[in-house]
Amino acid sequence: MMEATGTNGEPEIGKVERYTQHLTDGAPQYTLKEAAERAGTSTEIVRMFWRSMGFPAIQSEEKPIFTAYDVDVIRAHQEMANLGSADSTAMNSLIRAQSYFADRQVLWQYEALVEMAAKRFGVDEISARYYVLDHFGQYEEFLMYQMKYAWRRHLAAFLRRTEVELENMHFDEDVEMPLIRALGFVDLVSFTNTSEKLTPHELAELIQTFEFTCRDVISSYGARTVKMVGDAVLYIADDLLTGVRAVTGLISALNDAPDMPNVRASLVWGGVLSRFGDVFGPNVNLASRLCSVAPQGGVLLDSETATAVARLARPGLEVSPSDDVELRGIGAVSTFTLRELR
Repeated sequence: MMEATGTNGEPEIGKVERYTQHLTDGAPQYTLKEAAERAGTSTEIVRMFWRSMGFPAIQSEEKPIFTAYDVDVIRAHQEMANLGSADSTAMNSLIRAQSYFADRQVLWQYEALVEMAAKRFGVDEISARYYVLDHFGQYEEFLMYQMKYAWRRHLAAFLRRTEVELENMHFDEDVEMPLIRALGFVDLVSFTNTSEKLTPHELAELIQTFEFTCRDVISSYGARTVKMVGDAVLYIADDLLTGVRAVTGLISALNDAPDMPNVRASLVWGGVLSRFGDVFGPNVNLASRLCSVAPQGGVLLDSETATAVARLARPGLEVSPSDDVELRGIGAVSTFTLRELR
């Protein structure tokens, strides 16, 4: 079978490839060595950069992989390190952060547009995916504008709340995790059994309703979604009262959502380690274990968090003792249930 050629004798490329070359400012033209030389750095630095971007390891040093656009960015990466503004570890961490979220972002955007196309044109999912693949370019300018706006707005919000928090923090060398947060999980009970009874469309609708409700309600109370973990969400708040309001409000909203399975939640007040856009530490593990044994429709607390909530002395909040539980990897824990009286 002969390969299609254009008027100049070059192989003819498809619409998607033409668009991807537009995104990368042309077809690949530089090998690993050539890209390193043009960027004024070593091949190992280029390999590390590519790996940090989340792309497959470079197997062939003879195959053109990089464009002039890639070389410009790699050069800027190296110049930043040379100026001493950030060391190589920090630079690679920044690249990993941007690439990780960019990868998830483009997938989310694509799936949202596919769903829109299927509904708008009344076509099957495969046809909808082909449509978006061929028409993604018409959304490019708006998506880039929206991404820049979201980044700047979230950075502004982060800097403001960080400044406020630092003004109230005092260094204590005996405290391993000085970031004190309210955090917890909310998950769907018996999600596996529920999902097996649903059609793919119904399952997608359930997941979307759960995720959108979680994100909307959590943010509306001033808390933040750290991440979705399968059929669960990890949320966090800078103060305990915000955490209480977010989790009780979320439980109420999910209970009111049509066709939503039963939910359960946890709330823990304590120190965490913040890295890579995520939170870690014993209190995160405690919140996860508490959620797994929480009663349906309930919020489970450990004793220290229960004491802290009681100190809030807020009308309408009820904290009552529950059973002692044996949590895997933690041991025996005295638990309490939290309820908001309406």
